[in-house]
Amino acid sequence: MSKTPQLKAIAECKCPKCRRGDLYRDPVYRLGTQRMYENCPHCGMRYEIEPGYFYAAMYVSYAFNVAEMVTAGILTFYISGQSESPWLYLAVLFAIIFLMAPVNYRYSRVVLLHWLSPKVKYHPELDTP
Repeated sequence: MSKTPQLKAIAECKCPKCRRGDLYRDPVYRLGTQRMYENCPHCGMRYEIEPGYFYAAMYVSYAFNVAEMVTAGILTFYISGQSESPWLYLAVLFAIIFLMAPVNYRYSRVVLLHWLSPKVKYHPELDTP
């Protein structure tokens, strides 16, 4: 029985209980949709543990956004030769926000399920193909 590492399961958006079933039906950058399965296709775990559970993912997404904006701002500062133009920074930051929104949405839920949910435990016996 092969044990799937947690970071690999997170990167591939897999179920936190069995680390085999997919969390999402569609790829990240498919226009107009970020459909998530209600239950794991492999082990049957219900992903929305309680009503409104994924509202907490907004806080994780906010943390991702802050980290991305600080990183993009610092990189823009050094790459642009220490430019003081607010328009350059606004353009870069809005581009990053727009491009990373689907990724932040998806991975905020994945991180919430894998790392921030005490009710969800990994069951290695379910980690079989």
